Amino acid sequence: MNRRKFLQVSAAGLAMSAVGSYAVDFADQKKRVGLIGCGWYGKADLLRLIQVAPVEVVSLCDVDQHMLGEAADLVATRQLSKKKPRTYADYRLMLKEKDLDVVLIGTPDHWHALAMIEAAKSGADIYCQKPISVDVVEGQAMLAAARKYKRVVQIGTQRRSTPHLIEARKIIQEGQLGKIALVETYCYYHMRDGRNLPDGTAPDYFDYDMWTGPAPLRPYNRMVHPRSWRAFMEYGNGIVGDMCVHMFDMARWMMDLGWPKTISSSGGILIDPRSKANITDTQSATFDYGDLQVLWQHRSWGQANDPKYPWGTTFYGEKGTLKASVMGYDFIPNGSGKPIHKDVTYEFDQYPEDKTEKDLETHVAPAIRGHMRDLLANIATRGKPVADIEQGYISTTSCILANLSAKLGRTLKWDAAKGEIAGDPEANLLLRRPYRAPWVHPEAATV
Repeated sequence: MNRRKFLQVSAAGLAMSAVGSYAVDFADQKKRVGLIGCGWYGKADLLRLIQVAPVEVVSLCDVDQHMLGEAADLVATRQLSKKKPRTYADYRLMLKEKDLDVVLIGTPDHWHALAMIEAAKSGADIYCQKPISVDVVEGQAMLAAARKYKRVVQIGTQRRSTPHLIEARKIIQEGQLGKIALVETYCYYHMRDGRNLPDGTAPDYFDYDMWTGPAPLRPYNRMVHPRSWRAFMEYGNGIVGDMCVHMFDMARWMMDLGWPKTISSSGGILIDPRSKANITDTQSATFDYGDLQVLWQHRSWGQANDPKYPWGTTFYGEKGTLKASVMGYDFIPNGSGKPIHKDVTYEFDQYPEDKTEKDLETHVAPAIRGHMRDLLANIATRGKPVADIEQGYISTTSCILANLSAKLGRTLKWDAAKGEIAGDPEANLLLRRPYRAPWVHPEAATV
């Protein structure tokens, strides 16, 4: 067996373990499912779940009545029963029914915590999009709720279930890079919203007050919905919280890393101050593990350092270099070894609907399916999925701390045992963001 074939066979075995090669017959997992947040990625996640198991989607919730109705019609065409799900404008009413086995959360980031905790209390297992929270205390409360109510919770950091990245991880785990002392993670997409639209009045089909929820109530601007809410720190954690969390989490998973010892970051709006967006357009961060540095950089302007890898991770080892992204990987050994290149694997033959589904990132669909299989397998065994909420909490909190470091202008040392920043009372005050009344901030001790 040649080396390339060996890697493919080995990676196939590893992929099966990563996406749930348990003695589970998904045909028997007729779970009752609900979705909170019927926008772009909420639908992408839900429809991938429908593809891998005969679930019955019984409930959908969204504050945009047009989006909600479109999602209900679409789900009726895709699920086996052809039934149209019940629809709700308030997730609390949906969860009050207590008739759901699995709840998917695809809301904007500022709504993850309250919805996830309520879903756990209702007795459902959960798939929650990344990052798990917009502040650290939210994440602590979410983790506490998952454990208290004994819920299986998968976080949408689906790089852990990406077939070609599972193969790339095998290269690291086998030691083919040797000692790795530097990892660079980066995003050079021009993704920061550059518009400066006037404020206005929300359309009558969109409940802007409920959409805002616990976040500060800004004047309505059509930039925020749908999808462009990522341009505002009120609803998320900028490009670090949106894009770094994926690549940082992937690096941790590939190298079996836990918490960094210290975190530092700097950046700002250096190029485009004209936009209404208040997230940084330029930022770097260092997650320091002592004998390993994991770096982050984003620029929403200029050119990528490597056009083939505008968003990805580069592992520098003493024996070689590994570049990895959602689109593929390249292993470049030092010396006379043979390089290995792998592109993303599409699954159009098995899932032809991927070709025509509106707004679907087709290159990510196999990873989401793998993530859903892993969730279902662990629901059956009551185990921890590959992106268990604790892993999501570590990756999310690390990214939030990077933003706090940039805000404060100093390095932060995280005390994982105490769940706080060591020796920095001022910084610890920022671990909890104020909630808008009447919404009450969750606490780990009281969930």
